[in-house]
This record gives sequence, C-alpha cells and structure tokens, in this order.
Amino acid sequence: MSIKLDLYKVFCEVAKNNSFSKAAKALYMTQPAVSQAVSQLEGELGIRLFTRVQRGVTLTKEGELLFEYANSAINLINVGEKKLAETKNLMFGELKIGVGDTISRYYLLPYLEKFHNQYPNIRLNIINRTTIELCILLKSGKIDIAICNLPIEDSSIEVKELMAIHDIFVCGNKYRDILSTPMELRELIKLPLILLEKTSNSRNYVEKFMLSRGIKIEPEIELGSHELLLEFAKINLGISCVIREFSQEYLQNGLLYEVQLTEKFPLRSIGVCSLKSVSLSPSSTRFVEILEEGKPEAE
Repeated sequence: MSIKLDLYKVFCEVAKNNSFSKAAKALYMTQPAVSQAVSQLEGELGIRLFTRVQRGVTLTKEGELLFEYANSAINLINVGEKKLAETKNLMFGELKIGVGDTISRYYLLPYLEKFHNQYPNIRLNIINRTTIELCILLKSGKIDIAICNLPIEDSSIEVKELMAIHDIFVCGNKYRDILSTPMELRELIKLPLILLEKTSNSRNYVEKFMLSRGIKIEPEIELGSHELLLEFAKINLGISCVIREFSQEYLQNGLLYEVQLTEKFPLRSIGVCSLKSVSLSPSSTRFVEILEEGKPEAE
C-alpha cells in the first residue's frame, strides 16, 4: 500500500479542527482540495473516516483509530525535522539530560556550567531520577542522554564510562574504635547498616556482590539520597554504604571515617548513556565531548 504522506497530513488537520474549511485555512489549501484529499485517502483505505455533522465533521470509529497512529507518526516526523534544523554551531536547540541527584551535585555541575557558558542559547532540561527510571525515560525518547551509576545491563543502551567510583562503608565517632582494624564482611553485617532504597542501582550493586559471597544484607535504615546516608552516619545511627568520591567533604573534615574491610568492593563507574538506535543531536554530541574531555586519566 502506497499512500502519500500529504494525504495523512490533510486527514490529521481535518480531524484536529473537525472542519474541512478550518483545515484548508491552516494548510493554505482550498476547501475542495482538502475534501478531495480526504476522499482519496478514504478510497485507498476502503473505509469512511468522517461523518458530517451540522457544524463540520467528526471522526468515525475507524477514523479515530487511524488518527491515533497517523498523528503520532507525523509528530515524530516533525521532531526529526526539528532536530535536523539545529545548526552545527549550536545557536539554538534543547538538551534533555537525565541524571541522579547525587551525580548532579558531586559530578555534573561543572560540566553543565561549562556547556552553558559556551552555548547559552541551548536550553538545558535536567530531569532527576533513579538509574532504572532514567533508562526507561531514555528508551521512551523523553531524554537525550542519561548520566548514571553503572553497570547497566541493557543491549539497547550504549554506555561510555566517565569516572571510576568506589563503594565504601563509613561511620561516625561512636563506631570509630570498634572498626579500627580491618573487618570481614560477615562481621560488618552484624552492625546497624544504612543503605539506599532498593530502587537504587548502587544498592543493587552492593547487594549482588554481597550475595556472591553468600551474605545477605538486611539494613536497619533505608534512605532515598546519598546526602542522608552521610548525615545519618555522622550522628551515629549506623554504618552507611556510600560512594567515596562523593563523600570527600565528610571524610577530609573528620566528620566520618571509612570502615576498613578485609575485602573491598570491585571498582565500578558512572557513565553517559544513550540509545544505540538513535543518533545523538549536535547538542548531545557536544555535551558528551565535554564530559569526556574532563574524564580523569586511568591510574
């Protein structure tokens, strides 16, 4: 079946306006030309798309079904045309970035500042979610790129590692003497543990590693942010599992102390994620370049 796209555009415009005359005005066409286009589409599809009423037309049930898909397809085409219209020198456009709260605060801010200073006319749309939620947004096309805690096991997503991170446990003054010598993981879990919620990629990573050692974690407290993990450990409510690179202010100022373990968690990373099947826009490409320019050299 070969039907010209123009016929669908006319059909959608009539459907949105419930009027041949209003659609003709919006499309800069004559009303007879609009009527002819709709008739041609109905003839080629072999269905009736509109019912005439006193003040115009309404969609038939078949027309409603077709409109749902045709309008979505045309909107996607318009989005594609808009992306193509972005100039290579990034004079205008929008960049939609998905990122977690912790990565936003401790990693991403200087890169956002640099990008904004270089390309002030690019509108930044920042969406904060968990890694799992960001992957869903990425695959639905609601964000262009995502800055996430790795690993991510999804064959449709391309990942570029940006920065190595270390998962550690920290404590306040109350537990400092108890944990003065290296401790085994099986002994550590006997203490009151404070972890992120189960929806967190970091929590899942730590749990999987512990389970690989035959150890199940049962935290006394579950929290929704890295900042709260630090604060709860500081007032001695338990031992928090945090990311060392994002806890330097507390560690360097003596507010918290790293728990020495006989077995450390394997190194992991944060990275920038994008869909393999979709080419990055000019603004997304440039932002990823800025992230990679600031990537620390491997030790």
